[in-house]
Order: sequence, then C-alpha cells, then structure tokens
Amino acid sequence: MNPFIISHEHPDWFKPLLAELKKRGIPFQTVNPTQHFFAIEEEKPAFDLFFNRMSPSAYLRNGIQGTFYTLNYLKHLETHSVRVINGYQAFTYETSKALQLMLMQQLGIKYPKSHVVNHVSQIEAAAEGLRFPIVVKANIGGSGAGIEKFNSIEEVREAIKNNQVDFGVDHTALVQEFVPARGGYITRVETLGGKFLYAIRVYVTGETFNLCPADACQTTTGQELVRNACALDAPKNGLKVEAFTPSDNIIQKVELLMQRSKIDVGGIEYMIDDRDGEVLYYDVNALSNFVADAKNVIGFDPHERLVDFLEQQVAELQPIEKAY
Repeated sequence: MNPFIISHEHPDWFKPLLAELKKRGIPFQTVNPTQHFFAIEEEKPAFDLFFNRMSPSAYLRNGIQGTFYTLNYLKHLETHSVRVINGYQAFTYETSKALQLMLMQQLGIKYPKSHVVNHVSQIEAAAEGLRFPIVVKANIGGSGAGIEKFNSIEEVREAIKNNQVDFGVDHTALVQEFVPARGGYITRVETLGGKFLYAIRVYVTGETFNLCPADACQTTTGQELVRNACALDAPKNGLKVEAFTPSDNIIQKVELLMQRSKIDVGGIEYMIDDRDGEVLYYDVNALSNFVADAKNVIGFDPHERLVDFLEQQVAELQPIEKAY
C-alpha cells in the first residue's frame, strides 16, 4: 500500500504523532493544505487513506486560503472513494459553530442560548432575550480567536461604533450568552473513532478564551507539564488541568455528537452553568490537540492510541490475499 497522507499546516502541533508513526515504521507523507492544488479531471489519487488535520485557526497564521479549499478537496477525495479521516462532513461542522449548535438542537443536547448574525447591524436585535454578559463569537474560530465578551448593550454599541467587532473569515457570528462556569472549569472530552478516549477539566483564568489543551502548563497540584504543541503561537497561559471521567450520560451525548457529525478524531467541550446547574455543550472540535504531557495527566499517551487507530484504518484498506 502507498503511504497515507497527513494534511496539516502547523509546524509543531503534530510532532508527537509523526514521531510515533516513525517509531513504528509506518509509511506516511505530509502535505500543506494552505499550499496545494488538485485537478478536477484526475482519477483516484495514488493513496487510499487521507488524514485531514487542517485547522480552522489557520487564518491566524496566514493560512486562510486553506480552509474553504480543504472542503472542496475533501469532497473530491471522497468522490473518488478515498478513505478520509475527519472528512467532508466532519470538516463542515469544524468550520461552523452555527452548524454545531444546530446539530445539538436536533439531538436534544443543551447549549448556551445563541443567535446567528451576518452583519454588525443585527447584533443589538439578536441580543434581545439573552442574559448579559454575552459573547460575540466568530463562526469560524479556533484557539479562542474571534470571541469578544460584553457586559452590557452599551458596550456592544461602543464596540460597533469603533469597528471593534470581527465576524471572521465567513462574515458570520454567534451572539451568545456568556456562561459562568461552575467550579471555574470547563470539561473537554476527547474521542477516537467516535468513542470516548479521555476527558480533562481545564480550569479557566477568566482572561482568555484560548483553552488549547496542549498548551496547559501545569496540573491542579502545580506540577509543571511538558508542552508538546502550540509552542510557536501560544505562550504559557496559566491554564491548569486534571484528568476527569464524566458520567455515562455525558459520554453518551458526546459520542452521539461525534458519530452524527462523522468526526473520527476530535473533542467536545462542555461546562456546568453556575446560574442553574445545567450542563451546556458549546464547542465541537474536529482538529483536537491532545493534552500536554498526557502520561502525567491522564496516565497514557493518546498519540499511541491514535496511531493504533491509523494502523487499523490502513489494515482495513489492504487487499485481501486469497489462499489457493
């Protein structure tokens, strides 16, 4: 079988994955989705497996051209029956917070009250019926980008007046209630193959919306963690993490969301609303970076499990030899 393809644009995030693949002698190649091309008329490419690791936050690294291009390319690959991990449907949800919440609505899964807008002139009307504080959140974000918190409608008006509201690359945003997290933490659940892998509590500082788990720098006991990603574009941010196992009911909801969105590898974040105790799910991630120094936090290396999964995918695509 030809080497499978890993498509990514970040220089550091996937070093642990690539190292594990090399250690096991599994052939692979990498491509950069922000500098790429394909021919419409080409027949099936010379590979059978494609791992999509394109990040919606690439626009923060001069990679905006990779986002919508990737949607086209994934559809092209799937049309030619290439097995795509985190394929077209998964990436469609990855690149739309509005679609994520619409899926939750369909599945009866609770989320922060939200309205969708496409122009700053609509924010004030969209804020009606929402409890302040609110956040205006870019539909395509990543690493906490494109999120602004407002404590009053007057703050909203002032920001609009000063052109300080950015809807992001698709000019669409959520106007959403800001949820005070009970206990001062959010929970991030990671999945693999649509099934629960592990979960962590991330204790928020209140000063950042960037909760990249690979950038958390210490455990709740103060132990420093070895960071394995986010090294170039995210300084140590003071986040604290601890391993945690959610209830069976929460795990079932997370797995349902991942399976319905066809996300093979990803994470979902939720919090407990301190106002009423409701569990609210608010972010679905098809590009999921595992927690830093995972063995010290959760007791195992999730990259090893991911490579197990990739090996299984490769094996399933191998031709079956007939015995005569």
